[in-house]
Amino acid sequence: MNKLAVEIYGQQYHIIGKASPGHMRQVASHVDEKMRQIADKNPKLDTTRLAVLSAVNIADDYLKLKQEFDEILHLVEDEQP
Repeated sequence: MNKLAVEIYGQQYHIIGKASPGHMRQVASHVDEKMRQIADKNPKLDTTRLAVLSAVNIADDYLKLKQEFDEILHLVEDEQP
């Protein structure tokens, strides 16, 4: 297990996971970036609402990519003899 201190939207967090420290930093950076993008467009949001909207946006991105992946996988499986 790796333990890492990261900063997300100005707050320090200690995260623990099996992923590499580089991957964990990349995840934290992605969340920070998404929160800042949303905050730039909605400067009056409190941190809790900002975090929830960021989670919703990230989940939406993930589900769209998963659907695309599943469709591609289905196409590849259909072409297998």
